[in-house]
Amino acid sequence: MTDEADLLIVGGGLAGGLLALALAERQPARRVVLVEAGERFGGNHLWSFFDDDVAAADRWLVEPLVCHRWPSHEVRFPGLERCLSAGYQSIESERLDAVLRARLAPDRLVSGTAVAAIEPTGALLADGRRLAAKAVVDARGMGPGYKGIELGWQKFLGQLLRLSAPHGVQAPCIMDATVDQVDGYRFLYLLPFGPRHLFVEDTYYRTDPAINRDGWADRIRRYAAGRGWQVEAVEREEAAALPIAMGGRFDALWPADDGVGRIGMAAGLFQPMTGYSLPDAVRTAALVAASPDLHGRALAARLRAHARDAWDERGYYRLLARLLFRAAPPPERWRMLARFYALSPGLIARFYAGRSTALDKVRLLAGRPPVPVGRALSVLKEHMA
Repeated sequence: MTDEADLLIVGGGLAGGLLALALAERQPARRVVLVEAGERFGGNHLWSFFDDDVAAADRWLVEPLVCHRWPSHEVRFPGLERCLSAGYQSIESERLDAVLRARLAPDRLVSGTAVAAIEPTGALLADGRRLAAKAVVDARGMGPGYKGIELGWQKFLGQLLRLSAPHGVQAPCIMDATVDQVDGYRFLYLLPFGPRHLFVEDTYYRTDPAINRDGWADRIRRYAAGRGWQVEAVEREEAAALPIAMGGRFDALWPADDGVGRIGMAAGLFQPMTGYSLPDAVRTAALVAASPDLHGRALAARLRAHARDAWDERGYYRLLARLLFRAAPPPERWRMLARFYALSPGLIARFYAGRSTALDKVRLLAGRPPVPVGRALSVLKEHMA
């Protein structure tokens, strides 16, 4: 590739893909090149979001990607079952790949090629080629800077099951925490993709990122059997560990002297309590697409300021994550989430979108905590230090 790109996006996952699509729509004259190490953009993922996670002004970016949508969702805890009217949508990575290939010219897409090094004016590919650019954005996910962040993990194994008979699940179940609380806070996540197709995810909040693929697959089989479902085939499988941020310094994550822009997980842009990054990926893509100046260090500085502002605003969520992991005994962690899901639908929606109000924050911590009081006070003291 001999022509210099206006913008080179390194990493064709959710954040990088959304940015490429946003610029193709809003600044089509820009020469934007997207590079992905894997053969397929988006990898092997499902991304889901609530209606309120994406602002109405930004829905144009995600609407072409949505594969499944439901008008409501449910949660289940011991002593609490609730249906919430907020809509829910899911995106399959195959759709992201297809839309990117339809919207961007072939010479703007480079897949199946790893990047060996990046700098503010381009990137060196593993095969020895160099791509020149006026500006570069790193969208490759978690990097070495995360060593300076205190993390827990939301880790999971998800399987798309084809069943021998209709499953009867009408709406997504975001958390079924009525299951055995082994290996920390555990819940099952259910997405009905069709009368006989059900995506089932076994999820854990733990302090280590290790994936127990065989053990969790067996628990999914037992859960399905307990619900009376006979599995004919597993048509899709995904496993991952999402970071849950309990503390740390933004400057350790993204040093001020780094002249390469970052987006997505590479920039620390995720909800610290859930690990979900789609709302931030949409907001960042819309921000860049609305900017008239995409040149070099100016873009990097703008993106760093955006990520820094988000980090500073989310100290409260890091406190909640610390309370979950440090104050609640692992078998009792579900009580914090059960208490949260008994609150108002608006508060719940704002929490997931990372936009809790001051009153929301007071309400979440008001009353007797669902964790041992002594431990809660100790964690609060640590957070204030």
